[in-house]
Amino acid sequence: MGTFSIWHWLIVLLIVIMVFGTKKLKNMGSDLGGAVKGFKDGMKEGGTKADEAAPVVAGQVTASTPAQAEKTTIDVEAKTKS
Repeated sequence: MGTFSIWHWLIVLLIVIMVFGTKKLKNMGSDLGGAVKGFKDGMKEGGTKADEAAPVVAGQVTASTPAQAEKTTIDVEAKTKS
């Protein structure tokens, strides 16, 4: 009584097919497959691009030329709450 037999699963499958229909289930399956494929491709591309890029320190602002760095530098002092 604690486990499901094959008949229980067949009844659940029949109810799911009746509720959603075969066409909608097929579309959901192909959408899920496309999402998984896109995720795998993104993981492969993400690994190669991350290795090529230079590491950036958190909070660091970089400029492409030294002249731009001088023009865009802003000095700010942090105030503490009292």
